[in-house]
Parts: sequence; structure tokens; C-alpha cells
Amino acid sequence: METSKTIKVIIADDESIVRKGLRSTVPWDKYGMEVVADAPNGRKAWEAFLEHKPQVVITDIVMPEMDGIELSRRVKEAAPDTKIILLSCHRDFEYAQQGMKLGAAGYLLKTAFEDEELEGMLAKFQHELAIAPSAPVTAQTVGSEDEDERLGTLLYAWLNGHNDKLVGEMEKRTREAWSFHGEPVYVYLIKTSGCASWLELLKEALEEDRQLCKGAIIPYGDERCYLMVPESLLNAAESLLVERKSENAKLQWARKGPLTSTEERLDALLALHKAAELEKVYGVIATDWPEPIWKAVKLLHDNPAAEWSVSDVAGQVGLSRSHFSIIFKKTLGDSFVAFQYKRKLKLAYGLLKDTPLTMQEIAERTGLGDSKYFSKWFKRCTGQTPSQYRAEHKDGTLRTYGHPPR
Repeated sequence: METSKTIKVIIADDESIVRKGLRSTVPWDKYGMEVVADAPNGRKAWEAFLEHKPQVVITDIVMPEMDGIELSRRVKEAAPDTKIILLSCHRDFEYAQQGMKLGAAGYLLKTAFEDEELEGMLAKFQHELAIAPSAPVTAQTVGSEDEDERLGTLLYAWLNGHNDKLVGEMEKRTREAWSFHGEPVYVYLIKTSGCASWLELLKEALEEDRQLCKGAIIPYGDERCYLMVPESLLNAAESLLVERKSENAKLQWARKGPLTSTEERLDALLALHKAAELEKVYGVIATDWPEPIWKAVKLLHDNPAAEWSVSDVAGQVGLSRSHFSIIFKKTLGDSFVAFQYKRKLKLAYGLLKDTPLTMQEIAERTGLGDSKYFSKWFKRCTGQTPSQYRAEHKDGTLRTYGHPPR
């Protein structure tokens, strides 16, 4: 190969935030590389491969239309020297082994890999492909869309426990671009809930409003974004949202503030995210339930291994035991005890299907004591032992990515 050529890369993953994240956070120039295409499924990735003839393919293992294993097989048949990196979840380990047998260069756990792991592979590829790095970029203007993507990726990584690079970025911006002349700020989480992307609904209006464009937008996927505005723009922000909701009834938002420090801003982002994930799990929004019940469910959700009694939770939300029990059953249709069992069973299902955890580890995470008691309890609830359930579902399609998700 000629040393003047750039190494072409394609990325295949059905999660848009993963594709955007890899595009915007990896220093591709450093390794003489350029992402020439990304694709949401294996079929489109194969079409992109035929069009661009990349030297590096980064692919998720489980994707619609064509999975990453079949994509890898086709790529290796067409171009044996192509470098392939598989993106995997814990439960995909057997698939990852298949990919390695086909000639994949390595695999990364999507829920846990560090930047250094991926960059180490890219440096190795650069050396093996004998292509010199591109000239360093001394001056670069980053467009607002690229900046949005970068911030969204940092937020995603921080909220899902992958790294804390967002913290330093927020500290810098609180001092500089997002200082808002020392005003307290309010943080909104805006959810479009499938009616449109937040970009379609809000960004154009925000940029047209000379005042509101001073606010800060951080995207979180296509259907959520965070908006940070100073206190003086609070009424303008509320008016815009109400106006947009009159046109799109599914538009929802939640707000935290006033906030005066970086720590408070970060706490608000995390609290809004946790509430949104809880809403997603139970298919409701906070206003659908009485506030004490919402607080109770959030308490259970945030502390899955804790063994809460009815009295404990009632005390936490400021109700008597009897009053709490009555409105809990009325709101959710299950008694507190029945709800706890269903919640623990759902958690156990996910841990058995999607992780390699031992029975003892799962028992501890679900608050069910030791593995012996957990196995008996699970069989009494389902008619199967945990091992039988895991064996039947290990090749299922449920996937986890630290989510919010999700």
C-alpha cells in the first residue's frame, strides 16, 4: 500500500448513539484513519463495504437483517486482510469466539471498554497496514452539530458509568461558555416520545430565538435532549415548550433548578436521567402516579438488592403503613409484596439472560440471599431452575448497553 493513503473505516451498529459516539470521540486522524460510512444493520454495512473497500470494519455482533458474524464472514471472504473489531455484550461471548475464528482482530465489550483499548487496536492496525499518520491538524473549526454529538457522547458515557470525562467538560463550560454571567440555571430533559426527533421539534426554534440560543443543548439519542437555560430565560423556554406541545401532544419535559454550581448541574442531569429510565421501565410518567408512590417505586428501582419492608418504604415517603399500602395497591394493581416479587423476578430474568454472573452474584444483586434460596425461589415462581432458564434463553435477542436504555 502507498503510505500516503488514509485508512478507511466503516462502523456498523444498530444503536445510532454508538455510531455517532465512535465517529466523534475517537481521534481517527492520529491513526491515519477516516470513517467513510456507518450503517444501522449488517446488510447496509455490507453494501457500504462493497462501495468503499475499507481496511477496517468495526461491527456490533447482534444486528437486524444481517448480524456481525455473517458480515465478518463476507468481509473476510472478499478481502482477507481487512481488520475487523467486534463490539460485544457479555452474553455475546460465544458469538465473539465465532468471529475470532473467522479472523476478527479482537472484540470489545460495549458496556465496559475504555478508549485506550480501542485506540490500542487502531495503533496496531496502523502499524500493520504500514500507513503513516495524517499530518496533525493545527486549526480546526468544529461545527455545532459535531459539538452536539461530542457532548452527547460524553453525557451518555457518564450517565451509564463508562467514564467521567463529562465532569471536566462541565467544569470548564460552567466557568466559560455556560457561565450565564453567574445566573442560576435550570436544566430540562425534553422527550419527544416518538412524535419526532428533538432536533426537528426544537433546535431550529431555539436557534431562531436570539435569547434562547444562549442556552445549552446536549443531545441524548434522537428522542431526548437536555436544555440548560439561565433563570432569566426560564419563561421563554416554558413558552416555547408549551407552543411545541400544542402541535405535538406527545412532547414531554421535566425540569430541575435553580442550580448554581457544576455539581448541582451534574446532579440534575443524573436525577432527570434516572427518572426518565424509570418512566420507560414502567410505561408511565411521574404525574400519572401520586408523588409518594412515585418516590417509593424509584426507591425500589434505585436499590435493587435492598430488602425493604412496607413500613420502611412508607416511612421513607412520609405515609403511614396502612395508607401507603392502600394507595400503592390502588395505583399499581399489586400489593407491595407482589410488586416486589415481580420486580425481583424481572431483574433475575435479565441477569440470567444478559450476564455471565454466578447464581450467588445474582442472588446478591436481587436481594434474595444466597444461591440456594434464590434457586428455590426462582423455581417456585417460574417452574424452572435458574440454570434451565439461562440455557433456554442464552441465545435470545434481548440486548443490554448500560441503559438507558435502556
